[in-house]
Amino acid sequence: MTETRIDRRFAALKAEGRPALVTFMTAGDPDPETTLALLKALPEAGADVIELGMPFSDPMADGPAIQAAGLRALKGGQTLAKTLNLVRAFRKSDDTTPIVLMGYYNPIYSHGSEAFVVEAKAAGVDGLIIVDLPPEADDELCIPALDAGLNFIRLATPTTDDKRLPTVLTNTSGFVYYVSINGITGSAAPDNSRVAEAVQRIKRHTKLPVSVGFGVRSAEQAAAIGAHADGVVVGSAIVAAIAASLDGEGRATGATVPAVVTLVSELASGVRAARASVAA
Repeated sequence: MTETRIDRRFAALKAEGRPALVTFMTAGDPDPETTLALLKALPEAGADVIELGMPFSDPMADGPAIQAAGLRALKGGQTLAKTLNLVRAFRKSDDTTPIVLMGYYNPIYSHGSEAFVVEAKAAGVDGLIIVDLPPEADDELCIPALDAGLNFIRLATPTTDDKRLPTVLTNTSGFVYYVSINGITGSAAPDNSRVAEAVQRIKRHTKLPVSVGFGVRSAEQAAAIGAHADGVVVGSAIVAAIAASLDGEGRATGATVPAVVTLVSELASGVRAARASVAA
């Protein structure tokens, strides 16, 4: 497939000698206007890649913070079509920051897989992370996505052994997302030594960048993970910052965007210090 924004971004960061900061938030949380404002603010705050969650009523891997964000978005009327509209609107002012849609297959299946990949590519989406589609179901969405020019990013976990890993990596592109803990998002802090070993093990099977997420909440954790990984993914902490800024009715306030920008700026500083700490 042709080179994507994701490929270009990771190549540029490798040349720069630092890992990527990959940020996650849920589309439509707490409303589409706030999501778009955050999308526009994140790159300047230091986000290198943006994961945009597609809200779903029955998530299997999301912890309480992201589950609550999804419910807020769905209550506000967020749909898959509206999520694609947010990407279109973002692309009017930013044509370089990679956007990855992350979520579950049910909304895509209901929308129509073939139509979805065409519309996602046209909207400016660069990649997909679909948590509940294993490699054995690649014909469902992975292959059509690759054919459309979208990266299909697969999850590897602490229980993905060397026998299973080559299957997981088949048709994976863009980067590999290593889930650093056994459990749901935001439920525990990653063990840095085990993460380092896992990243090296995965790299023995692929030349793709390896990004690590689930449980990273602070600049210090981001720096520790970034010392070994090609990317650091932060989701629950950002979603929690959004939630903490809302008013009693669950609506955005004047503090919502600044709160997220402050957090992401701190995380970006940690990521940028990651390799420096190794060199020292």
